[in-house]
Amino acid sequence: MYESDQVIAFEDINKVAPVHVLVAPKVHLESIIELKADDVSLLSELHKAILAVAQKSGVDQSGFRVVTNRGKSAGQSVFHLHYHVIGGRNLEVTLG
Repeated sequence: MYESDQVIAFEDINKVAPVHVLVAPKVHLESIIELKADDVSLLSELHKAILAVAQKSGVDQSGFRVVTNRGKSAGQSVFHLHYHVIGGRNLEVTLG
């Protein structure tokens, strides 16, 4: 759905909403914890990819959610940093 030198985005095979796309860096980072403040280029590219996915999916105006999990207790099951871009329906707020 999106690709650059540093980032790739593709549809999740276990969708929780009509739009459910994963955005991941090509370089291996286990989770968000491994991102550093000086990873400005990668952070910028991840943000650019998320916005491109939202626009391409048509949820940029209606609304979407961006989520990343860190650790098993947070629900991380794939230990490569990735962001979920979720939208296309009304999303419930569930915290805790």
